[in-house]
Amino acid sequence: MLPYGLARPLLFRLDAERVHEATLAWLSRHPQSAALLAGATVHDPVRLMGLDFRNRVGLAAGLDKNGEAIEAFDRMGFGFVEIGTVTPRPQPGNPRPRLFRLPRNRALINRLGFNNQGVEAVVARLARAPRRTVLGINLGKNADTPLERAEDDYLAGLRKVYGVADYVTVNISSPNTAGLRDLQQAGRFERMLQKLDQARMELAQRHGVRRPILVKLAPDMAAEQLVQIAETARAHGIDGLIATNTTVARAGLRDEPWVGETGGLSGAPLREAAEGALRTLRAAVGPDYPLIGVGGIMSAADARARRAAGADLIQLYTGLIYRGPRLVGECARALGA
Repeated sequence: MLPYGLARPLLFRLDAERVHEATLAWLSRHPQSAALLAGATVHDPVRLMGLDFRNRVGLAAGLDKNGEAIEAFDRMGFGFVEIGTVTPRPQPGNPRPRLFRLPRNRALINRLGFNNQGVEAVVARLARAPRRTVLGINLGKNADTPLERAEDDYLAGLRKVYGVADYVTVNISSPNTAGLRDLQQAGRFERMLQKLDQARMELAQRHGVRRPILVKLAPDMAAEQLVQIAETARAHGIDGLIATNTTVARAGLRDEPWVGETGGLSGAPLREAAEGALRTLRAAVGPDYPLIGVGGIMSAADARARRAAGADLIQLYTGLIYRGPRLVGECARALGA
C-alpha cells in the first residue's frame, strides 16, 4: 500500500468525484487499511454534551454522506464521525462535474447538492453496522421541498435517525441547495428550532435518551447575525454550534483551473473566515457552550489555533484530502499536548 504522499499525485490526475467514490468503496470493504495509513490512534478522552469522545478530532459531514465507511474512519483514529448530509428522500444532487480540486490554493470547490441515498437507506445500514465511535448525522432538506415546508424535512429526518445517532446536526448553511441559507434568518430559524426542540422532547421520552442537536452555520454572515443565531439557539435548547460550512467568497485565491466554478469553497482559503466566526460565537456564548470548529484545518498548528479560538472539538475534510490520514493523529496529538 503506497503512502498517501506518494499516492496523492496519482489520485489528483483523476476526476475528483470518481476518486472520492472509489476511496469510500475501498474503505468500506477494507476498513483495516485505514489504520495502516493513519498510524497509531490518539486517546485523549473528552466528555461533551453527555458524550464520550476518544479525542477532539472528528470527520466533518460531506465526506461519507451515506455512512458507508464508518468503521474505516473509526480505525483511522477519529474521535467522532459525522455522516451526511442526509435528506428524507433519496436525491442525485446537482449535475456533474460538481467537485473540483484547487491544489495551488489547497482547496476544493463542491456543488454536490446533498446527493445521498435518503434517510431510510442510511438508517438501515447503520442499524446493522457495528461501530465504536461517536456518530453524528447531518440532516438537510430535499431540493424540491419548498422553503416554507423545510422544517417538515428536518423533523422527518430527526425522527428517523434519533434511534441510531449519538447527536444530530441541522444543516441550514450549505450554499448548494437553493434558498437553504435563508433558513438562518431570524424568524424562520426560531420557528424551526421550536419545532425541533418539541420533537426532541417527545423522542427523548420514547427512546429514554436525549440526543444533542447542533446547528451548522455559514461563514458568510456578519458578526451581528452570528450572535443573534447563537442566542436564539441557546434559548431553544440547541446543544452546540458548528462553525463553519463552506464559503461562497473567492477573495484572495490564486489563479488556476476550476477557480471560477460555482459552489462552496473549502480548505486553506476558508481558515480565516471560519476561525473568525468561531471567535465571534465563543465571545457570544461564553466558555461553557459547545462549539465545533471546522474549515481550513490543514495542520497541527491550525488545530491548535482553532482550539485557542474557542473550539471544544474540531472536524477535518479538505485537509484530509491534501494531507492524508496521518493528519488525524497529528491534530489529535496537538490538541492533547
